[in-house]
Amino acid sequence: MTGALIWLIAGILLIIAELLSGDLFLLMVGVGALFGAGSAALTGNPFIDVAVFAVASVGMLVLVRPTLKRRFLAGPDIKTNTDALIGARAVVVSTVDGDTGQVKLAGDVWSARSMTDGEPIAPGTSVTVVEISGATAVVSAEL
Repeated sequence: MTGALIWLIAGILLIIAELLSGDLFLLMVGVGALFGAGSAALTGNPFIDVAVFAVASVGMLVLVRPTLKRRFLAGPDIKTNTDALIGARAVVVSTVDGDTGQVKLAGDVWSARSMTDGEPIAPGTSVTVVEISGATAVVSAEL
């Protein structure tokens, strides 16, 4: 039981030390030490305990750490500028056809053109922004 206690204390200290480093390395090794503590409590064989610690630590470093780092460093997926307007609803201000027109989009009046050339879209119609091409909103009539 002494070996299990030593592994447990080492694991907890490594996890606490991770708070200072922030690189997720000590966290993975600390979790490996906790696996070693579990092995020591079950088997009591120090060679098996070290092997469990090594396999768990390397496995965590190779498989879990890269995934966590990618997840934490990626940041939120926030669309900005014209990307944020795609899919937004707008209201036609002046008739929109394949070449010209205007819509009220996000509180501003934008030049617009229809995605389909055949039918003009009447003023007051609610449309969806499909694309922003330069300073022109390409819109589609909602069904």
